[in-house]
Parts: sequence; structure tokens; C-alpha cells
Amino acid sequence: MHRPLTGTAKGIRRATHAHGAGETGLGKLIELHAVNGAGDVMITVALASTVFFAVPTDEARGRVALYLAITMAPFTLLAPVIGPLLDRLPHGRRAAMAASMLARAMLAVALSATIAHGGIQMYPVALGVLVASKAYGVVRSAVVPRLLPPDFSLVRANSRVTLAGLLATGAAAPVAAGLQLVGPGWPLYGACAVFLLGGYWALRLPPGVDSAKGERRALLLASGAGASSAGASSAGASPSGPGRARGGGTRGRGTRGERTAREPKPNLRTVGPAVLHGLQANAAQRMLGGFLIFFLAFLLRVHPLPGQTAAVSLGIVGVAAGVGNACGTAIGSLLRGHRGRPEVIIATMLSAVLATTVCAAVFFGGLMVAVLGAMAGLTQALSKLGLDALIQRDVPESVRTSAFARSETALQMAWVVGGGIGIALPLNGTLGMSVAAGILALGALLSVRGLIAEARRHGPQGNTRRARVA
Repeated sequence: MHRPLTGTAKGIRRATHAHGAGETGLGKLIELHAVNGAGDVMITVALASTVFFAVPTDEARGRVALYLAITMAPFTLLAPVIGPLLDRLPHGRRAAMAASMLARAMLAVALSATIAHGGIQMYPVALGVLVASKAYGVVRSAVVPRLLPPDFSLVRANSRVTLAGLLATGAAAPVAAGLQLVGPGWPLYGACAVFLLGGYWALRLPPGVDSAKGERRALLLASGAGASSAGASSAGASPSGPGRARGGGTRGRGTRGERTAREPKPNLRTVGPAVLHGLQANAAQRMLGGFLIFFLAFLLRVHPLPGQTAAVSLGIVGVAAGVGNACGTAIGSLLRGHRGRPEVIIATMLSAVLATTVCAAVFFGGLMVAVLGAMAGLTQALSKLGLDALIQRDVPESVRTSAFARSETALQMAWVVGGGIGIALPLNGTLGMSVAAGILALGALLSVRGLIAEARRHGPQGNTRRARVA
């Protein structure tokens, strides 16, 4: 009985610590993110059982709308504050992640006291869980560049971290469902135990996580005055290897004052239009993700797939989306340099999911819904990896860590907007898919042409420079 458990644990440790990830501490972050995913899905199962499944459809729709209003709407106001607040804590990233874990552990216990009745008291607690979870995500994005092994790209590292979270989510979901059969509060007790473990593991991350050497804060939006300097700023930020991402780098330090006097303060608009267009494309796909979650949840509950119950219909679409996301992440970890052009990857993924959504609107049915879920998961994963590659390539090292935090906040807010649209629409499949196609078409109109132009501008001659993004 002892050997299978220890053998499995050792196998997981070998996988997470492979290719130098164990020496730099990236393996520990991968395991920590897996714990985070397991705890979050347990809370999600408990909330879904109370807010969505336990009441009639009309009442459930009102409850979910109330959930969005009380938790998501305030979060859209808090989200722009989270990034700047965490920027001020560069020497306390381990403590910030541990605090996020411990806060969710306590909130899970508090939620267990109110979730059985589904009263209004549970919504502020759910807001606290959401804010703590997103704060962890922002800090985690900022930590990854500090733990890169030699010759290990940021895209590949993010792929492995994300894939670990997805696998842990898939493994913990049935456990949470089993605990739900015991009682409505038991998934939350399980989440509490998981987050307590995560808090301990967060404090065991390497001290380099708290290093802020060479960092400066990045702005998500700035006046157009600096946009014309995008090329100069991008050209002045020669990409450094992963090792320099941790140490802050010393190249060109003697001319830093001269560059500061000549160029505007670096931010996401002044480091190159490719990053902005990539962010626009990813925001459109993140809006699609939020829209599909809420719209299909209610649509399939009222009109399940042919021959299936509502729960099975939701499960099929959810599994398809999860498998698609995992496949996209796995493909991203195997790509070498994104063929040198992450802009092409993002534009291709957005075009592919747009075409699939149009087909789902024209030929709406159970099969197309499942295919759309899988395609949305796959393209969102690969597009996010492409955005990571653009940030690594075009954002100066001095603001790269902060840029990851700000871009992730923007994508989270886009998800909230998409979810709100999904709640407001009538339960008509063709109408819903048409609206989803419109969201993606707007994103494509804003971003695809610019992404292709940037890919052509860099051209094949830039492949050697961007090889480290592989």
C-alpha cells in the first residue's frame, strides 16, 4: 500500500523538477500552482451546487446574476488596484502568495457556515475568495520569470505551470463531487486543507522570488504620446536569457540615464504595437470564455444535448473545453520558437475560433457546442502563450514582470464582461453563438491586421533573435 503512493509522488516530483526546474525552484512553483487549482475547483463545486444546481432554472439565473453583481462587479473595480498594490510588495511575493492561500482557507470555512442555506451572506465571502485567487494569479505571473532554468523559455515555463494546474483541477473535481455527496460544506473543508498546504509550500519557494532587482512598474494604458516611440523602445530592449531575467541584467547600465532622458517611461503601449494587438486578441478570446461558461450553463440546463440530462450535457462541454485547454497548453510546451512568429500564432488562433463560432451559429447543435468548447479551450491556451512570448520579446526587462501582472488583470476583467453578456442574453442557441461570433469579430478587426503587419515587419531575419521564446 505504501509503494504505489510513494511511487506516484516520486513520479510527479520527477516530472515537475525535470530539465533544471528543480534546481531553480520552478518545480516548487509548478506544484504550488497544482495545489491552487485543486483548492479553487473544490470551492467552485461547492458554489455551483448551491447557486446553480440546487434551485429551479429561473431562480438559478437570478442567483448567478446576483453572484456576478456582488462578486464580479466589485472585482472589476478592485482588479486595477491589485497589480499596483502587488508591485509595491516586490520583496514579499512569497508572503503574498501564502497570504492568498491562508485567506482562502479561512474564507472556505466561513463559507461552509452559510452555503447550505444559500443566503446573501455567502456572496461577500465568495468575493473575498475571488479576490484572493486573482491576487495569487497576478503574483504567480510575476514570479515565473525569476525561476527560469538555463535555456528555459518563459513560454515553456508558463505552459508547464498551467498544465499542472489543469491536471490538478481535473483530479480534484471528482473528489470535490464526492465530498459534496457527504454534505454541502465538505468540499469547502477539503479546500481549507488544500490551501493550508499551499500556504506552507508558498513560503518554501526560493528566496530569489522576492528579488526585485532591475524591476520597474508598467502601465497598462498610457497617453498616445509615447506610442510613436514603440519601435525605439522595443529596439532598445534587447532580449536577455532566462538567467538574466532573474538577476535583472547589467548590460547597458551605464547608459540608463541617457536612455531615460531620450525615451518615455516604458509601458505596454511604448514597447511595441505587437503586445497591444496580442492583448486585444486575447481579451476577445477571454470574453468568449466567460460568455460560454454562463450562457451554455443555462442553455444546456433548459435544452440539454439530445438524449442526455442537463448535468451530463454540461459535463460533456466542460470536459471538451478542459481537454482543449490542456492540449493547447501541451502543444505550447512543445513548440520551438512558435516558428519565430508568436503574432501569427495569435492571429491564427483567433481566426480559427471565430470560424468555429460562426459554424456553431449556423449549424447549432450538440456536436457543434462540444467542438466549440474544445476549440475555445485550445485557442485560448495557445493565444495566451503567444502573448507571453510577445511580452518576453518586446517588453524591456525592467518592466517585464509588472507587465505580466497588468496584462493578466486586463484579461480577467474581459472574462467578467463576457460572463455578464452571457447572463443577460435570452436562451437561444443561434442568437448566443451569433453574439459570441460578434465579440470575436470585433477582436479580430482590432488585432489581426496589426499582428500580421508586425509579423511581416520582423520577418524571418528576427527568428534568431526570438529563438529564446521557444
